[in-house]
Amino acid sequence: MYVYVVNEASVPREATDMPPTSSSRSILHIAQSSEGGAATVVTGLVGGQRARGDRVVVACLPGSRLAARAARAGAEVLVWDARRAPGPWLPHEVAAVRRVVDSARPDVVHLHSSKAGLAGRIALRGRLPTVFQPHAWAFDAVTGLLRVATVRWERTGARWTHRLVCVSEAEREQGEAAGVRAPYVVIPNGVDLDHFDERGGSARAAARRRLGVAPAAPLAVCVGRLCRQKGQDVLLRSWEDVVDRVPAVRLALVGDGPDRETLRERASAAVVFAGAVEDPRDWYLAADLVVLPSRWEGMALAPLEAMAAGRPVVVTDVAGAREALPPDHAARSVVPPDDPRALSEAVASLLSDQATCAALGRQARTHVRRHHGVDQVVEHMSTVYEAARGAWEARTGRSR
Repeated sequence: MYVYVVNEASVPREATDMPPTSSSRSILHIAQSSEGGAATVVTGLVGGQRARGDRVVVACLPGSRLAARAARAGAEVLVWDARRAPGPWLPHEVAAVRRVVDSARPDVVHLHSSKAGLAGRIALRGRLPTVFQPHAWAFDAVTGLLRVATVRWERTGARWTHRLVCVSEAEREQGEAAGVRAPYVVIPNGVDLDHFDERGGSARAAARRRLGVAPAAPLAVCVGRLCRQKGQDVLLRSWEDVVDRVPAVRLALVGDGPDRETLRERASAAVVFAGAVEDPRDWYLAADLVVLPSRWEGMALAPLEAMAAGRPVVVTDVAGAREALPPDHAARSVVPPDDPRALSEAVASLLSDQATCAALGRQARTHVRRHHGVDQVVEHMSTVYEAARGAWEARTGRSR
């Protein structure tokens, strides 16, 4: 069965006939990825679900940004100390999931990203209502025999998945094309609209003062983990051409990760490494343009956050990119992955035309406020949990 949730009108009748979503429940989120976009998604869900009166438990890496944010948002935080990659430690991580579940006693388990999806579904094997959200498919990150093995696992894991949440239609299509047969739900990512709102015309100047950025310098910003997925290496290969066309331009790479030192060796003096930040809002507000040259995604959060702040974006044509943009922005804002020349052309063209940049930013802000609020995601996810519970009851003949 396939269920697509994009807005209220698309919620299927069988879901809307379920008990009111205002009834409280106990939700367990499990995530190994505790610093990037997946962590931001979990934090947004926690805040919204606690506001609805749900009990929320988050199991994640101890001392991580997600652990701190989830606690501030009102969640109970449990330790799940797992590594990013599978390996001989997997049985210990599976056993740890079982201990977390026994401690939390949830009504529904929501597994985030590939590692939690692997360990969590092996541990549960359908014994509780289970929602899996890949946040981009793991098989996109690998090749050869490892890709074959990863696809086979996702096909197997689907049998223990009561709802599989994708953040874009493109991500769902990738899963289906790989033979992952599951009850899919599409819920586009959302962001905290009020937080990223620029709140007045002076926000850009104030943000630049706080960050120490020259008031008039054209500034492009890339927010993301410094790793192969996010494609900062492609952006740096394109940057010499951008500087040739926009001589005073600066680039800020906001984030940290395993490729930091390699990227530093390739960077020119026109590139600033801002490091990991608790909140990238000031960097969005300071920017003239936000760039994310990813090699793969589900639907990246950084462009949505940038557009919520009223900034135009340039992104690569990966899953979720076109779906996140206003319909008429693709011609100026979307370039092929791994194409430094196309990337430099799009970035330089927009940075050379401040009036167009500003107009695209205003249109982007309106679009995100209409379609990508985190409150919408929380409401749709509540319906997904009820549907997962219904599917679990139908399979097991039990009720919680």
